[in-house]
Amino acid sequence: MNILIVGNVLKDVYLNFDSRTADFEVDKHNVKWLNVGFNASEHFFYSRHSSLGGAAVTLDVLKKMGIEARISASKLKLEEDDKGIEAAFYRYILVSDEGVSYLAPIQTTDSLFASPINPVDYIFVDRSAHLSQKVAEKIASFLDEHRETKFVAYVKKNNKDPYLKELTNRADLLFVESMDGIEHENVILISDSEISYKDIKETVSIERVDKLTHLSAYSIIAATILGGFVLGETVEESLRMAKANVENSNLDSVLTLEEMKNLATMPAESIELIAASLVAPKKGILAADESGGSIKKKFAELEIEDTFENRHDYRHIFLTTPDLEKYVNGVILFDETARDKTDNGMPNVDYLISRRIIPGIKVDQGLEKFENSEETWTKGLNDLPERLREYYGMGLRFAKWRAAFNLTLDENGEVLTPTEHAISENCKILAEYAKDCQSAGLVPIVEPEVVYDGYYPIERNIEVTSRILDRLFDELENFEVKLEACVLKVNMVLAGKKFETQSTPEEVGKATADVLKNHVPEKLAGVVFLSGGQTVEQATANLGEVIKNGPFPWPVTFSFARALQDPALYAWHGDINNAEEAKQAFKARLIENTKVL
Repeated sequence: MNILIVGNVLKDVYLNFDSRTADFEVDKHNVKWLNVGFNASEHFFYSRHSSLGGAAVTLDVLKKMGIEARISASKLKLEEDDKGIEAAFYRYILVSDEGVSYLAPIQTTDSLFASPINPVDYIFVDRSAHLSQKVAEKIASFLDEHRETKFVAYVKKNNKDPYLKELTNRADLLFVESMDGIEHENVILISDSEISYKDIKETVSIERVDKLTHLSAYSIIAATILGGFVLGETVEESLRMAKANVENSNLDSVLTLEEMKNLATMPAESIELIAASLVAPKKGILAADESGGSIKKKFAELEIEDTFENRHDYRHIFLTTPDLEKYVNGVILFDETARDKTDNGMPNVDYLISRRIIPGIKVDQGLEKFENSEETWTKGLNDLPERLREYYGMGLRFAKWRAAFNLTLDENGEVLTPTEHAISENCKILAEYAKDCQSAGLVPIVEPEVVYDGYYPIERNIEVTSRILDRLFDELENFEVKLEACVLKVNMVLAGKKFETQSTPEEVGKATADVLKNHVPEKLAGVVFLSGGQTVEQATANLGEVIKNGPFPWPVTFSFARALQDPALYAWHGDINNAEEAKQAFKARLIENTKVL
């Protein structure tokens, strides 16, 4: 099988402007425009990234599927190496935190068509094509002479190409972006959110086209479906391969046929698989999700200025540490970090995915005191479904929500707080959050934390943690949360930091293991521990003793923040020149913690 592609190749040039210095002006319609008449000494862009779009994307997809394909004769220089393609025109894409602007030629370049010497199985008019009357007539003439050649065309929304319309009646298959005025037997409808066959049969939802231009995204979808049909795949399979391809491709590369097929055969509801991957053996989860207030306090202790640049540099240490994927299955991010980019302009979320690390997000919005009480509940449920949908679209696949319980005693040494009211309300909130997460396609990590910074013996921690877990799993059941797609993040069971007799690692290991075995359902996806203010060495030693008290019916691992980050923070100390030393300190802690699993 061989396919001749009729279309244009354009070169997208991405200019990532420094968002800290770029100027935007607002016009009378309240539209922001980048002021490109800037002083070069004050403004700069920190990366320039080029990629090919249009017919070149279609060509790449078909070749990756093992199909012989080439672009019809044009003004382009086309060599065997795809990188040898020269674009018909350039489009500059200006990128900053404020948004994206496109600069492109006003005049569309006409596509060219030279009748192939040898017959072809398919002629495909790509989305990038612009047909003149002469070219349309040449295509029609070729089809008249070669009845065995099948014809496929892409009709853009609000298409104003009159000569393409004349050809559509001859098409064996049409790709369209709107059904308006389309009457054809075989139609694939492509929109921002879904692909459907004839708008009534098979329908597949689409996520994550944000990292591609519309031209690239739609070209990937159409080319994949066409390739699937050519290879004899069913409509449903072809649509699912297109979904996998567009959701997992980037501006430089699309998936191979094998990669598409593997992703397309994954179950539609795969949050159980994500949950299992988060707690895969011999690895942990990095918690890099300190809120703005928390990181400000952390920096203040070392007299580090709390600026975006410093927060970016600090997070960058952890995300770019060599071999990170060998030690962690996932990373929990704060909103700012999830929206940030690496130094070469790649979104942090995409960067983690490229390293086979699952990106997650902290979604609670901090603690609020109950009326007339010092006890707290966790905010953030009001707009949670909307935020979760956005995070899913960004590529995040799990979330975390923390509820904090301060353990205090009365004069007789009995538990004063947490009260039943505080436990009940916080567990209901955790359960509602977990249900919202699963509805949005994200794995929830539920974190009920008995705060370590208190005065109480280990026996009281055993009592309180047990009560909290019992109530939590009752509420999770009430909200019909799938435990197989839910992870528990919990405190280790030990005496409070201010108690005169501190717990030994052996005591912590046995007490924690006993509480978990007696109060956590077996069908839960997994359990991860927070370090909760323990020292670096203490957290690792206690984790090791918990593991020794296994086996457990579910995977058990760590999800530490300070116990992994603190040595790196001290080594970095706000100086970018210390970044490599900080990475080594961080990696050393990862190694020590994975050793005890």
